[in-house]
Amino acid sequence: MSMFKWDQDGDGIVTITMDDPNQPVNTMNDTFQGELPELVEKLQGAVESGEAKGVVITSAKKTFFAGGDIKSMIKSTPEDAEAITKQINGMKAGLRAIETLGVPVVAAINGAALGGGLEIALATHHRIASDAKGLKVGLPEVTLGLLPGGGGVTRVVRMLGIQDALMKVLTTGRQFRAEDALKTGLIDEVAPADQLIDAAKKWIKENPEASQPWDQKGFKIPGGTPTNPQLAQFLPSFPANVTKQIKGAPMPAPKAILKAAVEGAQLKNIEEALAVETRYFVELVTGTTSKNMMQAFFFDLQYCNGGGSRPKDVEKKQFKKLGMVGAGMMGAAIAYVAAKAGMEVVLKDIKMEAAEKGKSYSEGLEAKALKRGKTTEEKSKALLDRIKPSVDYSDLSDCDIVIEAVFENTELKHKVWAEIEAAVPEDCVLGSNTSTLPITELATGVKRPKDFIGIHFFSPVDKMPLVEIIKGEETSDETLAAALDFTGQIRKTPIVVNDSRGFYTSRVIGFFLNEAMRMLAEGIDPAVIEAAGRQAGYPAPPLQLQDELNLKLARKIGSETRAAQEAAGLTVDDGGVTEIVDKMLDVYDRPGKLEGKGFYEYNEEGRRTGLWRGLWDELGAGKVKVADGESTVAGSGLDSAAAGAAQKAAADPSGVAAGSNVPADAPAFIDLVERPLFAEALETQKCIDEGVLTSDADANIGSIMGIGFPAWTGGTRQYIKNYDRPAAATLPEGKVADRDGGDYPTRGVAGFVARAEELAAKYGERFTPLESLKK
Repeated sequence: MSMFKWDQDGDGIVTITMDDPNQPVNTMNDTFQGELPELVEKLQGAVESGEAKGVVITSAKKTFFAGGDIKSMIKSTPEDAEAITKQINGMKAGLRAIETLGVPVVAAINGAALGGGLEIALATHHRIASDAKGLKVGLPEVTLGLLPGGGGVTRVVRMLGIQDALMKVLTTGRQFRAEDALKTGLIDEVAPADQLIDAAKKWIKENPEASQPWDQKGFKIPGGTPTNPQLAQFLPSFPANVTKQIKGAPMPAPKAILKAAVEGAQLKNIEEALAVETRYFVELVTGTTSKNMMQAFFFDLQYCNGGGSRPKDVEKKQFKKLGMVGAGMMGAAIAYVAAKAGMEVVLKDIKMEAAEKGKSYSEGLEAKALKRGKTTEEKSKALLDRIKPSVDYSDLSDCDIVIEAVFENTELKHKVWAEIEAAVPEDCVLGSNTSTLPITELATGVKRPKDFIGIHFFSPVDKMPLVEIIKGEETSDETLAAALDFTGQIRKTPIVVNDSRGFYTSRVIGFFLNEAMRMLAEGIDPAVIEAAGRQAGYPAPPLQLQDELNLKLARKIGSETRAAQEAAGLTVDDGGVTEIVDKMLDVYDRPGKLEGKGFYEYNEEGRRTGLWRGLWDELGAGKVKVADGESTVAGSGLDSAAAGAAQKAAADPSGVAAGSNVPADAPAFIDLVERPLFAEALETQKCIDEGVLTSDADANIGSIMGIGFPAWTGGTRQYIKNYDRPAAATLPEGKVADRDGGDYPTRGVAGFVARAEELAAKYGERFTPLESLKK
């Protein structure tokens, strides 16, 4: 065997070391699955002969085991279901044979054990994790649109009980540090790295009769089975909790996990429960959503974090000192993440009071971290000592990177940059945290445009994982590489885009918000608009998000965009959006959440209390009925009951539920769901055509992590490439659906183009698919 190394000591304890010779990590690939039966047969023979008294399973890699073979899984289609089922059941039979060998088996977890890696460990009688820094265990399959299909659902339910298994492990996808995994019950012991194997052998000698709890007479699942009256009373809340977790998004994995857990728990025979788990796994892995999520959160994320857009042959740069100019909300937060990464930071503002207030942001975050036990007083003090408030540009004299985050005004930024450039070293990287102003235009205000680059952070900076790096026309490869190195140093995920107004993320998110306000101007009930946003899978529905971003900003960006369009000789119908914004600001004085009044009402604590009644009474929303309020949308990924409930709840001023007595030409609910998705995806395609974006990975990760494009789609580009027409989207009269692109395509780019043409015919030429898509 090449995957499994066999070593047997004088006490009869066999150590199996996993070491795939063909790749840097161990995965459940063909090598693993092909050699597992041979390993099992050899172990069974050694136990039957009395030679083997126990087994330790460990790894020769830095990680214990990386999980499933995603490169293979992403290619799975419904036609492969039978073969995949056979393959998975065979692997499970091998793991089941290991846990029923008749001798104690211990997993010595020397590095990360995620997904399939933890599932292998769960098939042992005792799990010992190393105290190595960065070691994590968990079952994160749900974040890839899957469920743990190697026995994870079945065994965790039997270990922890249904409730804890679902809420703490399976539906969250949480990755646990060793100590947290010990508290949760996923592992049994933590040992020093250099004593890991010794600890495993010691346990084997002390527990010669070890077996799995579920193989012992009288075993009962902790908390009981679904038929237990005490548990049964809580079962109805589980689907509600899952729906709350995914916020109505068409995410099949959490629901499949719930089904596999509850159905499997009702079966006394673990083999039958494992078969139930397999069935749900196969449905997911051969479906559309898992492919989208695997593409985004494995391949695309790996590309962005791995320097996919970094210029080659440029020496890596390590930064020691950041000059942060502008101590407002963004500047203060950027200073914090840089200091947390170990950099010295000069936090510069016009007045010392403002600079010190900026540092107080870091002090507040550290106080919370201390209270929660996430840091120590010593570490916290060291971090805060690295941030120096200042009003003097001369304090920037030894910075190797400076980032400016002053008000979004080109003239002001030019003035500030003249003062910065006079103070910093000649080799200092010059970065602007602008969200919309073209970098090439800002670079006209510096003497070294080749060293100037856009570094666009997202708020709140300490929580948002993305940074958008924007190349100006004269930005050098060395500066781009340095900006990416800085982003990696502060542990953020970078995307790289070329210069344009709004760049990529700010440009595209406007189409999501504008489409919602177009619906409002059309007379669609605002509650229905918000329900459609949730059903589409957006983290926040559009009117709520617009309140958080503020209509004053929307007006500013809108006026700048119109001016640019007029300068280019273009005239664009905004569908009444400008009128909505002007009325909300000038007539009703409702800018957004910051002022406590916008599309929503807010209480004194700033919490939403409901949509503003004036949307109906003053702006006339709700006069247009929406079709399909209670129709089945199965097959679209949308939850029909949730869609119907949302529609019923969205009552118009007359008290007649939306969806009732609708005219034949009423807009369909599924159209409201898809319109923002198409608006953002089509604008992304324009960014590709114009060269603003140069990789699908940057588009996908930027859209999901930066502006909340629904994760189930895999991002804006993946949504186009792997589009799957919802069953709720009624075909035009006389058309016959053809999933493979014949008479009327419903899948892939061809299906996206066909659906875009329908939306264009109904709602306007903005949905007309670009020629680049038609080709």
